[in-house]
Amino acid sequence: MFLSRYERMIAQRYLLPGKGEAFIFLVAGISLAAVMLGVAALVIVMSVMNGFRAELFDKIVGLNGHAVVQGYGGQLRDWRTVLAEARKTPGITSATPLIEQPMMSTYNGRVEAVQMRGMRIEDIRTNKTIGDKVLSGSLASLTPGSGRIAIGSRLAESLGAQVGSEISLLNPAGQTTPFGTVPRIVSYTVGAIFEIGVYDFDKTYVLMPLSDAQTLLLQGDTVGMIELQTTNPDNIRPILAPLAAKVGNGAAISDWHEMNAQLFEALEVERVAMFTVLSIIILVAVFNILSSLIMLVRAKTRDIAILRTMGATRGGLLRIFMTVGTVIGVLGMFAGLALGFVFLYFRQNVVDFVQVVTGQNLWDPQIRFLTELPSKPNPVEIVVIAAMALVFSFLATLYPAFRAANTDPVQVLRYE
Repeated sequence: MFLSRYERMIAQRYLLPGKGEAFIFLVAGISLAAVMLGVAALVIVMSVMNGFRAELFDKIVGLNGHAVVQGYGGQLRDWRTVLAEARKTPGITSATPLIEQPMMSTYNGRVEAVQMRGMRIEDIRTNKTIGDKVLSGSLASLTPGSGRIAIGSRLAESLGAQVGSEISLLNPAGQTTPFGTVPRIVSYTVGAIFEIGVYDFDKTYVLMPLSDAQTLLLQGDTVGMIELQTTNPDNIRPILAPLAAKVGNGAAISDWHEMNAQLFEALEVERVAMFTVLSIIILVAVFNILSSLIMLVRAKTRDIAILRTMGATRGGLLRIFMTVGTVIGVLGMFAGLALGFVFLYFRQNVVDFVQVVTGQNLWDPQIRFLTELPSKPNPVEIVVIAAMALVFSFLATLYPAFRAANTDPVQVLRYE
């Protein structure tokens, strides 16, 4: 929007009202603050929602894979053949055999439900989700037959265990005797404690070598499933189609969509709902701009009439008042972006401060799944938010600007 010199001067004069016009300036300031808060709220909420989804996806899929090939009855007997076929399938980057079984753990009289996971040693050590999150001990101590395991940090806290502690795992499906089934109880030494950052994993997971898990479950040379990683998790079904045809009816293939469908669908619905609701804040802020410009036009009716008699055109008055409203929107938009980024940078400090002040636990890992408030700004969404604020602000200027441009100087100055 190109303005002449006098139009820029008048627009600046209306943006900074003089003595006796403080109320108009106050309304304009409130409009700017409303736009700022609306933009900041959208940036913060959408970034946190994106971060929440990304963190959950990275950690859940990083530990459970993009897909799994599961054997019926909890056992995959020809797993070596399936493993070889999976590794030959284009688009599959890794295939990891493993065993998972819910059990009970005991230590010093404390009992906790756990999810025992048996993996090959090389797979445990090369898994970035686990290997980069070891708090104490070392995964190198987990060797077949060593009787050493790795447990989550929350499980260690619940049991009161640490590296070097001996905890017992109870397998309900034990040996059959004339008196019934006797549960199998085996003691293991804690060799490492890890913290993935997902509460359910840190609370329940117990890792051990695959051969030790097979011995504990008396399964022989079988596994429960094969975990698959692919090149593109969003296009996983076409990638898995050739492997599904080869596996046939001997096993079932489940991808991450199916395994976590309810969680990620709920997150997507909440994300859209939050964006829609918070967009209303910007819309309310735009109405403030509209009302402030209407008040400005009414207060400056005499000045507008004099400008018209001095040769000001309708187009010039349109540009002046559209510039005033648009500048308020632009300043509010940039201030909102700055406020949003500052809040995101110090988000965990803000959460901790509010918790201290209110005495409430706002971020309970048992409810939120993650131990810290995540954030992942999306550049496309931020551009959309900024553009939405600018477009709404511009549209809000049209009616007051046309009202000012259509002022009849004869009617206004008749009795002057």
